[in-house]
Amino acid sequence: MRISKSKFVAGVQCLKRLYLAVNQPDLAPAWDDGTLAVMAQGHQVGLEAQKAFPGGVTVTAGHNALDEALRVTRDLITMGEAPAIFEATFQHGNVLVRTDILQRTGRSGHNLIEVKSSTKFKPHYAYDIAIQRHVLTGAGIEVKQARLMHLNRGYVFDGRNLDVSRLFIQAEVKPEDAISDVEISDRLKEQFQILNKPEPPDILPGSHCEEPVLCEFYGHCNPELPADHVSFLPGIHAKKVQQLASAGIKSIKLIPNDFKLTDKQRRAVDCSKTGKPFIGPQLADELGSLKYPLCFMDFETVFPALPRFAKMAPYDHIPFQWSVHRLERRGASIEHFKFLAGDNSDPRVPFVESLCTATIGAGTIVVYNETFEYSRLDDLARWLPKHAAKIDSIKAKMWDLFRVVRGNVYHSAFAGSFSLKAVLPAFVPEMAYENLEVANGMAAGLAWAQLIAVGTPLTEKARLRQALLSYCEQDTLALARLVEVLRNYA
Repeated sequence: MRISKSKFVAGVQCLKRLYLAVNQPDLAPAWDDGTLAVMAQGHQVGLEAQKAFPGGVTVTAGHNALDEALRVTRDLITMGEAPAIFEATFQHGNVLVRTDILQRTGRSGHNLIEVKSSTKFKPHYAYDIAIQRHVLTGAGIEVKQARLMHLNRGYVFDGRNLDVSRLFIQAEVKPEDAISDVEISDRLKEQFQILNKPEPPDILPGSHCEEPVLCEFYGHCNPELPADHVSFLPGIHAKKVQQLASAGIKSIKLIPNDFKLTDKQRRAVDCSKTGKPFIGPQLADELGSLKYPLCFMDFETVFPALPRFAKMAPYDHIPFQWSVHRLERRGASIEHFKFLAGDNSDPRVPFVESLCTATIGAGTIVVYNETFEYSRLDDLARWLPKHAAKIDSIKAKMWDLFRVVRGNVYHSAFAGSFSLKAVLPAFVPEMAYENLEVANGMAAGLAWAQLIAVGTPLTEKARLRQALLSYCEQDTLALARLVEVLRNYA
């Protein structure tokens, strides 16, 4: 039996995850479009990192030709002419690894460089690097240094060509972060013992299901819970859930009155028991502060690892769409305004200019979770200083419906969440997202990428455009409807 670097790292997170990945991989769902996009982005970052090593040679043999990959790697190392090898492949002790970058240093030594699309070192990367070092050393390769190469959040793109010397940071793994070879050997021994058993290890679900990454078998080990399960209380700690489970209490409705909870959690219990929503006494005052004309605003963005436009850094948000519903006075007909970038040119200036026009003269601009819109507007003001004054005017009028709902409202249908996707169906059930082709921010970003792609047929572009407009329009219309309904309750 042979395991790969990725399987070993999976086993460090959870031995059950390793067992299932090797012996029962069909239990994991197929990769969705979001996962595939993240993987594609990681590959793109890896290709960009290779440009920092001119003259490097790639081992092109794929996963179905491992013997060929091992042979080509041996030949390249023996010849010693390539200053760096990309995707060098090694095997030792039934463990197979492919190194992102193996840089020759001196006559016989090499630097092992692991490329990540993150912007900092994360503790679990140490195992990724250590298993590679273990296998390379076992295969007779002298590893002088082991480094992590990650994106530099402080790099600012000039809009012309990416400067790989500043786009990436190379850092040697600190001694306090390094994993010893003894630990690697012990873990490998344990993993192979587990893999040779007839059944997966009996490991209960816990934080390891999501940390350091979401396990692909999460749904298998964490079956869907009933809507009134105690874990759906807002902000409840795992220890509290365990205390209730130890007492045989799984339903929110069965939580005793003397069980210690926060005020917000106690509200949720009361709502579940009575079947009625909680409406706080301050809600009327909060809603009474709204000033006409009222605007309801929402943005959509993507945040690529590699910056695309001038003045942008890795993972800066590109705002590509907004929607605004505008109500001049109470009882008037609501108007809808929209913007959607339709090609791959820089959308920031038309985004801001059209947004300023749609919101001019507004008394209050309602958003849901203002932190996001504030941050995006701050970015735009920094990139486009000529528009900073108008952007500041928009920020000054923003009013956060999320904050108001979280502080003054609860419905058992929230299931512990105050996201718009949870709140809206509870009070405006006819405005569901399930029937929309684009139903969340991730899907919107993927749809926009297709929309602006050069090779997308015109008919497909038209369909994607309509799907994006419908989704963003629903978000802002939802805010208007939610305010209307909450006013009636208040």
